[in-house]
Amino acid sequence: MPSISGHIIDIFNRNTYKGIVHFEGNRIMKIETADEVSDQYLLPGFVDAHVHVESSMVVPSEFARMAVVHGTVGTVSDPHEIGNVLGVEGVEYMIENGQKVNFKFNFGAPSCVPATNFETAGAEITPADVEYLLKKPEVKYLAEIMNWPGVLFNDPVVYEKLNIAKRLGKPIDGHAPGLKGDQARDYIAAGISTDHECFTAEEALDKLKHGMKIAIREGSAAKNFEALIPLLSDYADMIMFCSDDKHPDNLEEGHINQLVTRALAKGHDLYDVLKAACINPVEHYSLDIGLLKEGDFADFIVIDNPEDFNVKATYINGEQVATEGKTLIGRVENGIINNFDCQPVSLDQIKVKAESGKVHVIEALDGQLITNCLSMPVKTDEAGYAISDVDHDALKMVVVNRYNPAPPAMAFIKNFGLKEGAIASSVGHDSHNIIAVGVDDQSICRAINLLVEAQGGVSAVSGTESQVVALPVAGIMSADDGYEVAKSYSSIDALSKRMGSPLNSPFMTLSFMALLVIPSLKLSDKGLFDGDKFEFKPLFC
Repeated sequence: MPSISGHIIDIFNRNTYKGIVHFEGNRIMKIETADEVSDQYLLPGFVDAHVHVESSMVVPSEFARMAVVHGTVGTVSDPHEIGNVLGVEGVEYMIENGQKVNFKFNFGAPSCVPATNFETAGAEITPADVEYLLKKPEVKYLAEIMNWPGVLFNDPVVYEKLNIAKRLGKPIDGHAPGLKGDQARDYIAAGISTDHECFTAEEALDKLKHGMKIAIREGSAAKNFEALIPLLSDYADMIMFCSDDKHPDNLEEGHINQLVTRALAKGHDLYDVLKAACINPVEHYSLDIGLLKEGDFADFIVIDNPEDFNVKATYINGEQVATEGKTLIGRVENGIINNFDCQPVSLDQIKVKAESGKVHVIEALDGQLITNCLSMPVKTDEAGYAISDVDHDALKMVVVNRYNPAPPAMAFIKNFGLKEGAIASSVGHDSHNIIAVGVDDQSICRAINLLVEAQGGVSAVSGTESQVVALPVAGIMSADDGYEVAKSYSSIDALSKRMGSPLNSPFMTLSFMALLVIPSLKLSDKGLFDGDKFEFKPLFC
């Protein structure tokens, strides 16, 4: 019978002791104390409590290969990104691909596909589809209810999905940025049990007092760790850690382990931190993930010590899947599915006649999904068309419907800071149309048309070079080696920053500028959208 010894971190009993873990097959058979053990520490593996695997730009099997290196043994994964492109077929693709490797993906049934009626998605997931998915053993929960107005104003379709989840005994995830007071109370009373969208401690406390669990998010775009981590000391039973969206270069660097080490560096109690990172997601979602107890699945990690917290090895179902920073999960064959029907864009299609002297401008905020709405003077060309104002950083943004022939939508955005060229992406939450921003129309068209040719991806064009990372799986993921995708993404990210962008993650920020369910101002393929009033807004003031 295989065994491994070390200092066992017992999170439940809040102590650490010398012991030996004996396992056979995929189960822990016995844990016994010992006098002499290896100079290492054993503990349950980390679980990402809310993540869109698609945002890593690699398919689940490749995500797993990269995540296990950092001690992650499982995820609570919302596949609504691919759901918005391909519907139920896309969700089933994620499940099937994830099953090709030894990793514990726990998928949800997307609840909001399309996310709103103010954009064009590639598919719809109906209440009947939700029920079909929730009855699958691999689908553990109803994924984030982004349509919080539908909850508060008793939308019958929203409540049909909520009631299906309740009838089947599946947890319901939330998505309610900024909701507080009576609105938060009523939203939670509908049966919604978690939220990962809090960006202030005040908001999170308001939800905690009504019994909602809070996932502290630190991803490539949204970074809420610093604002929310003080809550851990008083609410250790109610806090989880998540990434939400993690680009491939960031996933190569680290995962939930980074939140653990940061929390410990701030002086938080070891057992509180590990409760959030390891225990709470497993218990809340009833996951088939072991917690280092006799009879559990043999899912655990080995670290050097609780001070440095370097992951030495990861075990899933009794099999070692990572060692000393190297993955032991082999590559598998990954199929390609897509939904991309878009023609190249011409200069005439993205021209917009100035209707007044001022324009509503989206203000992007680094590290946040929320935006502000500004009013700025319009810069025009000799023919009276509104153009990018590089000097005042009000750049033209374009969203192109990639599912049906339709006129592009235009707006202006501040804080991308480009001084030349343009960047574009077919990763455009939630409908994943093509979204681009640039200093001139020629560059914007070039960046968009590179993606049309590639049938999806991210692109950057400067005055002297162009790069594309092709994402042919639903236009949002690559089937290639995750580490190679990370390398390519790092290169194009660096190019966007050489072009002038000061943003920490320009492509990740760009991908959320069409996410209408996050206030205040966004751009869909149908036009400029006011996320506070939930209605379209004129481009010109």
